[in-house]
Amino acid sequence: MSHYDLIIIGSGPAGRSAAIQAGKLKRRVLVIDRRDRLGGVSVHTGTIPSKTLRETVLNLSGWRERSFYGRSYRVKEDIGAQDLKSRLHKTLDYEVDVLEHQFNRNHVDTLNGMAKFIGPNEVEVATEAGEVTRLTGDKFLISTGTKTYRPDYVPFNGTTVVDSDEFLELAQIPRSLVVVGAGVIGVEYATMFSALDVRVTLIEPRDTFLDFIDKRIIQEFTHQIRDNGVDLRLGSAIEQIDDAGKHVEVSMANGRHVRAEMLLFAAGRMGATEKLNLDAVGIGTDHRGRIEVDRKSYQTSVGHIYAAGDVIGHPSLASTSIQQGRIAACHALDTPTLPESPWFPYGIYSVPEISTCGMSEEEMQERGIPYEVGVARFRETSRGHIMGLEHGMLKMLFSLKTRRVLGVQIVGEGATELIHIAQAVLNLKGTVDYFVQNTFNYPTLAEAYKIAGLDAFNRMPIPEEYKVKREPEKKAKKA
Repeated sequence: MSHYDLIIIGSGPAGRSAAIQAGKLKRRVLVIDRRDRLGGVSVHTGTIPSKTLRETVLNLSGWRERSFYGRSYRVKEDIGAQDLKSRLHKTLDYEVDVLEHQFNRNHVDTLNGMAKFIGPNEVEVATEAGEVTRLTGDKFLISTGTKTYRPDYVPFNGTTVVDSDEFLELAQIPRSLVVVGAGVIGVEYATMFSALDVRVTLIEPRDTFLDFIDKRIIQEFTHQIRDNGVDLRLGSAIEQIDDAGKHVEVSMANGRHVRAEMLLFAAGRMGATEKLNLDAVGIGTDHRGRIEVDRKSYQTSVGHIYAAGDVIGHPSLASTSIQQGRIAACHALDTPTLPESPWFPYGIYSVPEISTCGMSEEEMQERGIPYEVGVARFRETSRGHIMGLEHGMLKMLFSLKTRRVLGVQIVGEGATELIHIAQAVLNLKGTVDYFVQNTFNYPTLAEAYKIAGLDAFNRMPIPEEYKVKREPEKKAKKA
């Protein structure tokens, strides 16, 4: 029976970074994954596929050039499902190849199969061929991620009624699409396919969506996606979904009916923990199958077992999972490391993109922090004109007491890249003065920071030390 210093279950972003960190610490580490290819949900059905699909859609549809050449402009006239998949498969192959190389370089062992605990320090791994292997370890990291939520009332069939994993295998692009669930995944796919001129209806039973985003940004975003053709329906529950063969029909509580060629159900995900036999080690989960951990060390209620990534819940980002996995590995292997920064960027790869860092205006109000707002529109920048951007907004929030930046929200082209300037200033406790004093490349979209900074600066009290002190003028002597 093989013994390891650290056994990691799941090779997604958290498992990957933990394994590489353990390898660099010259520890004996094993990664177990149920798939025959490494990478987890992030590489095969989640982050990488959806973002690759988005880039392919925007390139082939000519979306970014339509403000100049008209709404009918397309780079490729007839775009089929295979056009979308070809780039997708190339990207996935490359990601897996890089991951395998990283594991080999850092002497990380791997094993394909379904793992479950059979004791405090022992796991059993069953392969598809029926072979069973038992392994022991000093420390364990659970990074199994999530799986799609599939309620009984949805008639999933893998072709016309699908979840977000099955959606990537679509045989042809539908003429019409219903997306149920206006969370991050639903919003991303709904806006992507709207850019392909597919008639999209996005249904959310609640009256609001993406509630963790600043309301003004959501108002701007809602206006843009409706202008782009998304039929957004909020505030009505779904009573029934019928698969009628040639179309799918959704009956809503408000009496409305929606028909489409395909339905994508994207209303939530569950922690992929049910097959781990966590009872054997005394670890419980919540109603969504997620594991509770200490958010500083990612240690579970059982001291030698850790968990990181989407399996522990919010924020469920690939970026934060990478950080969590590395910190968990360091803590498990008694190696000092830097703590996580308090502010991290949140990115939604919709069309248009949304990205935030820090507090929203609503959070500032709840905490009773006196603040000022600075706003810039991308159309106010020369780069915005060059790129033909008709929309896009950057919003910054500053404390009136300390002048510090406390929150930045961006909606529009390049939002997920631009947000890192905000992240740096936030974590370095920078103030509005940074954006006023410093020069930004011209022409760039990053100039929006300067514009928004000046917008707020001009309404904020000027500190005494900034005021120019003049010597009193001496009166001229009489002749």
